[in-house]
Amino acid sequence: MMNNINNPTARKSGLVIQEVPDEMLVFDTETNKAHCLNETAALVWHYCDGTNSVAEITSELQSKTGKKVSSDLVWLALDQLSENKLLEAKLERKFAGPSRRDVIKKIGLASMIAIPVVASLVAPQNALANLSCVCASNANCTVGVCNTSCCGDTSLLCVPNGSETCTG
Repeated sequence: MMNNINNPTARKSGLVIQEVPDEMLVFDTETNKAHCLNETAALVWHYCDGTNSVAEITSELQSKTGKKVSSDLVWLALDQLSENKLLEAKLERKFAGPSRRDVIKKIGLASMIAIPVVASLVAPQNALANLSCVCASNANCTVGVCNTSCCGDTSLLCVPNGSETCTG
C-alpha cells in the first residue's frame, strides 16, 4: 500500500520511542531493529501526522530550526523513514533516479540544517534468555543431559554443581 505522498503518517504501533537531546531512539519490536534518528529526521518524523503535507512539514521544520530548509531535505528524510518502515505505509521514493549521494550533495549545498540521518541496526536476540535453569532436585539432573522435567529444554546440559544448574 502506498502512502499519500502529500500527507505522510509516522508509524507509532510496535515501536518503543525514547527522545534524547538532539536525536530520537526508536526500537521496532516487530522487526527487532533499533533506529537512531538525528534531530532533523526526528523532527520530520514528528511532523508526519497524516495532516501535514510535505510543504507544511518543510515550513514547520524551517520555523522550528530557524534555518533555511528545502523540500528535498524533507523528501530525503521521508525516503529514509519509509525505507526503515517508520511510516504507516510505504512511501514512493522521491529520489529514484539520482543517487542518494548526488541528492545529499545538492541538499547539503543549499541547506543550512543537518542532513537527515536514520541509522539502523538489528538488535541481537537475547541469547542468554534460555541458557540456564535450576533443577528442582538432584533426581531431575543427570550429568550431561538436561531432561524436560529439569529445564524443559533438552538442548541444554545439566551440570551438577551444588545448585543443579542447567547451562548451555
